Amino acid sequence: MSTVEEIERAIQQLPPEKLTELRAWFVAFDAEAWDQDLDEDVRAGLLDQLGDDALADLDEGRCSGL
Repeated sequence: MSTVEEIERAIQQLPPEKLTELRAWFVAFDAEAWDQDLDEDVRAGLLDQLGDDALADLDEGRCSGL
């Protein structure tokens, strides 16, 4: 299986129990990839400005309690 179309066709042929298994695997796979991307962004400092902005908002009283 080397193309998206082939993968799509294979997925469409899965029995319900295997489709459920695939969904669970993909959710975990996708979450791990997202976590890795986020970690890389944090290490690269790409979120620093967001944190600084949030702390400034807190210091200036523009935040409410949870």
